[in-house]
Amino acid sequence: MSAGQAPDSLAEVLLSLQQDSQLLLALFDERDVLRHANTAFRHAYKAEPDGGLVWAEIMRANHALSQGAIIEADDIEAWLASAATRRGKLPWRAFEVDLWDGRWIWATETVHANGWLLFVASDITGLKQESRALRQAHVKALRASQTDALTGLSNRRHSLQQLQQLLTQSESWPLCAVMLDLDNFKLINDELGHAAGDLVIRDFARQLQASIRREDGCGRLGGEEFVLMLPNAGRWQAASIVERLLARVRQARPLPAERGYTCSAGLAEAQWGETADALLERADAALYRAKAAGRDRLDMAD
Repeated sequence: MSAGQAPDSLAEVLLSLQQDSQLLLALFDERDVLRHANTAFRHAYKAEPDGGLVWAEIMRANHALSQGAIIEADDIEAWLASAATRRGKLPWRAFEVDLWDGRWIWATETVHANGWLLFVASDITGLKQESRALRQAHVKALRASQTDALTGLSNRRHSLQQLQQLLTQSESWPLCAVMLDLDNFKLINDELGHAAGDLVIRDFARQLQASIRREDGCGRLGGEEFVLMLPNAGRWQAASIVERLLARVRQARPLPAERGYTCSAGLAEAQWGETADALLERADAALYRAKAAGRDRLDMAD
């Protein structure tokens, strides 16, 4: 800066410094679109913010091209489903990531009230490694205990834990829970076999995740039954999200001969002091009414 030149604004200095920083910095909006990334992040994850690139596509490319983050999974969609059960669900979290270039980074995610997410990571390759294998094994075991193996979604136990936690957090209100059940699923298994049934279960899990917001939670309770948790959504906003899901499912064709499938849903808005079991019981009663009224529809609890 020459003599007499006005100093840069604080924002300009900060922007310049973060571009030169060895920290990996990235900013994602509420739709999980990469809106900004510094040089270190772009080089590490091989990603350029273009106004449309979403986090899931970055991870798919990393996996397909063996670049960026190492993803130890044969089924990238199941891995993404599992990762989405953790991403953006807490105001702050930290975790380790291995990169294909040999580095080991410590990453944090900070979520703003408006849904934007700040990713910051630092290179910790040089730190002592003695306890790393044990720690990684513990993390993998914990994730496995919380994950439905077929879909990658949260399993029943983890889903109920998540819902109970949301019920105790005032910042999650209004809060809705939705019970979802695939229609006539037994016919698919009986006519086409259990492999076809598994295809439908996995497809529904993908349709479910594609229809919801990053802050929403979902899981497989067992069989063809799923649960959806919608924080910061009243009954009518929640209903709109569920209707969007039902419309997606009607268009899905995961089975041979372009055979489709549908699902039914029951929605209940939480009441303060209500337990997870009581809330799901009301949602399940609404689901029963949707089934009795002809299936492929949403019913809402009073």
